[in-house]
Order: sequence, then C-alpha cells, then structure tokens
Amino acid sequence: MTNLPKAFVERMSRQLGNELPDFLHAMEEAPLRGIRMNPLKPFEGMEAFTAGGKIPWTEDGFFLAGESTAGATVFHEAGAFYLQEPAAMLPAEVLDPQPGERILDLCAAPGGKSTQIGIKMKGEGLLVCNEPVPKRAQILSRNIERMGIPNSVVTCMVPADLPHAWDECFDGVLADAPCSGEGMFRRDPETRREWSEEAAAGCAKRQEEILEEAARLVRPGGRLVYSTCTYNPAENEGVVNRFLEKHPEFETEAFRLPGAEGKDGTLLCLPHRMRGEGQFAALLRKKGSGEKARFGIPFAPPDREAARVLRETVPGLQEPNATFGNTLIRIPECPEMKGIRVLRAGLQIAENRGRILVPDHALALCFLQTGGVLRTVTDAAGAAAYMAGAEIPGDAKGWTQVCFRGLNLGWGKGSGGVIKNHYPKGLRKERIRTTADPGI
Repeated sequence: MTNLPKAFVERMSRQLGNELPDFLHAMEEAPLRGIRMNPLKPFEGMEAFTAGGKIPWTEDGFFLAGESTAGATVFHEAGAFYLQEPAAMLPAEVLDPQPGERILDLCAAPGGKSTQIGIKMKGEGLLVCNEPVPKRAQILSRNIERMGIPNSVVTCMVPADLPHAWDECFDGVLADAPCSGEGMFRRDPETRREWSEEAAAGCAKRQEEILEEAARLVRPGGRLVYSTCTYNPAENEGVVNRFLEKHPEFETEAFRLPGAEGKDGTLLCLPHRMRGEGQFAALLRKKGSGEKARFGIPFAPPDREAARVLRETVPGLQEPNATFGNTLIRIPECPEMKGIRVLRAGLQIAENRGRILVPDHALALCFLQTGGVLRTVTDAAGAAAYMAGAEIPGDAKGWTQVCFRGLNLGWGKGSGGVIKNHYPKGLRKERIRTTADPGI
C-alpha cells in the first residue's frame, strides 16, 4: 500500500518478518464492520441483522456488510444493537465481567466496550463509565441510555483526578487507552496522514500514566485489561512490560476465547491473522484477596411525595432510591462521588417538575422492564412517524410506552384516540428505516 507511512512499513517489516507481504495485502482489502446484538432486547426480525456470520470471540457479535445502513434504523435507535468493529469486541470479552461485580471502564467513549460490559452484567452490580473529554462523555452517556444499561454511572474525569476513595474498589478495570491508531489505517485513511513515530512515543508515555492510575483502582484479586487499537509494540507489550517491572503485585494471566488466544496474557489482532482491524489486549491480575470496599448511595434520597405522585401517574415503574438533580433515579451502591463530575447516575426514572412527574426516556429504553407499564403497539408507518416527532393513533389514556416489533421506542401520552409524542426532540429523525435493508 503506497500511502502507508514509510517508517510504519519499515517497522512492521522488522515486527512481522516474512509475514509482511500478507499483512500489506490485507491492508489493501476493505475494512471489516461488525454488529453486536443486545440479547436483552430481542425483537421481531432480528435475524436479518445477523446474516453476515458469527464473530467467533463474542457470543452476540456478527460481521456486517460494508454497505449496510443498519445504523439508520428504528432498531438501532431503540438500542437493539451496537455497530462495532469486530476486533474492538475483544477487550470486554477478555475482561469477562459478571453480574453483580463492580467494573470501571476508565476511557469509555464512545461506549462500545462499556455497553458490551453492561449487557454482560445484566443490570446487576455497578458499572462506572468514565471519559475525560466532555464532548465524548456526552456521546458515551447517550449510548448508555440507548442500549438500556440501568446499573451504570457516567463520569467525566481525568483518571489522575479520580479520588483515592476509589482505590482498590473495583473487581475489574478496563483501560482502553488513547493510542497512535495504527489499527484504524484501513477504515480511516486520515489516521495514516496524522501518524508519526514521535506521536507514537508520546502516546506510550500517556498510556503508562493511565495504566498507573488504573492499577490503584483494582482490588486485590481483581483484574485489569489494558487495550489499544495499534500494532506498535512500544505502545502495547512495551507499556505492559514496563508496568509489570514497576508493579510486582500484578502478573499477566493467559486467556482463551474462540478464535482469539492470549497464551502469555496478551493478544495482538492483525488483519492477515484474524478477521478484524488492529487491536491489542493484555489481561493483568492483581495478586492477593480481601473484602470488597464498602459502598453506599452517595446521592440525595428521593422526595417521598414525588415518588408517590409517580406511582399514581405511571403505575408499574421501578421504585426510585435516590435523586440526581431534579430526576428520580434508581442506582446501585457506589463509591464516594464528592468532586466527581457525573453526567448520568443509574437508571433515570422521571423528571420532577414540581407537581408534574415526567417519565424519562432512559426508562423506556431500559432492558429491565416491569409488567405493569401501559404499552401502545404501532406499525412501521407509526414507528417512523413517532421517531420523527409526530402524534400517532392509539387508544391508551395517560402515559404509555410506544412499541414496535417488541422494542420500546419511547414515551407518549394518550388522549382522545391520539398518542401525543414525548420522544426527545434532540433525537428525532425525519427519515428512518423500519426494515432491514439488503446490505445488512
């Protein structure tokens, strides 16, 4: 590939030896796309989105045609799946989060790995999703909402500023560090022009700093996954080796996934070896054991009168156990949040507007649903109209969840044979697909 940086090709030649021609040939091919289904949001017709074949290393991942417009469908907006590059699904699988655990995704935007972790946790335990860059943190928060993750807290903090009250609090920490982005050369040509050896060296220094902060947050006996989307050994094995020299309390741990094995605790995904873009992952275990840190509910308790009005206004909703701003929420026990910039706290249930309680969009998209909430089922035309902000026909009276093919789309309020639209204005789309297209 003539437009690859010369210094990059020379380094890859030293790195791969006689595999270089195969690597360069693979770099000429089209980048691979993937779709990760949300098994907690099944819907009618989902098989149309999984026809591209299984991604071996993750149970819910499938290859996706390059021309697919799956992201322009009602199903995407309802959180039925996440579009994600196949190899990017590896780090969360290596972390292997379990329901009931306390997990921290340290550099989480845009949210692919966080939502993958959250789905595996099935709403049990605590998932803290942190992103230092404010604009990216907003995107992260939106994806957590869209995928319906109820047990998460979205924060916007530089890792070094996370309080020492969080030290050794988490069963698992994912540090998907910013890198030189060599693994994106196929799908984003601009990254080739921005690449330089000097920039890669700067990335390695920053990655070491992030890994240092990640290490203190892991409990004894817990695990730390370090990942990048680059091929560069200085940013991958080099960072891990220097970290282990400084931290004898950590050791690498071998892992095995279908089609992806890390015999020495590390794995580099190369496009001529695996069907994916560039990705590196290392599994590190912190030695020792001990009791879990004590957590609590570091938010104000819910207003009793507001909670009572909510029960009367929208029967069947989850019971709030805290208040975040003017929103009633349900949140798992958390570490101390003093001084932490929190963008989203747990499951946002309803906004308190004085004597009026308005159910939150996040509640409609949550995969933990109770049986008592009124639902209005609509057809394809109604779903498209609803997503555009229009009223739709319906016999419901009062608050109702608008549903299409088994998926909740959002809230409406019924009166006189019409469902008034309460889909968030910032999310409305004039044109949206309600069927799978041939490219899927």
